[in-house]
Amino acid sequence: MKPFDDLARYQPQVQGALRIVTASQFIEHGTKKLFNFPGHQTRRHLERAAPGSRHLEFAGGIPLALLTRPVASLLCGEMAIAYFMAHMPHDFFPVNNGGDAAISLCFIFLYLVFAGPGALALDNRRSA
Repeated sequence: MKPFDDLARYQPQVQGALRIVTASQFIEHGTKKLFNFPGHQTRRHLERAAPGSRHLEFAGGIPLALLTRPVASLLCGEMAIAYFMAHMPHDFFPVNNGGDAAISLCFIFLYLVFAGPGALALDNRRSA
């Protein structure tokens, strides 16, 4: 038996944790842009963010628990647009243009589109 084979049984729980933690961080990005919470954000950063992104980031994490695949698809697209419009024009490399989080979130959401919500999701109650 391979050393990591036993871990596969926890895949739904870890996938659910990935979804929940990512949604929480996404909501935090929205609250920072909409309400300057948590603080220490410059006004320039708030003005730079596209108005639609503020609302998607704040409210997008909440329905991720209800309709994971369609919402994750929308948020994946939003993060791809955010990267190419807000980060890539400054520099090609993500480490230099501050787009690391946008790329990571884009691919996490893409993964959730294909893999589904995992454990602890309201989606699972609908299909049961």
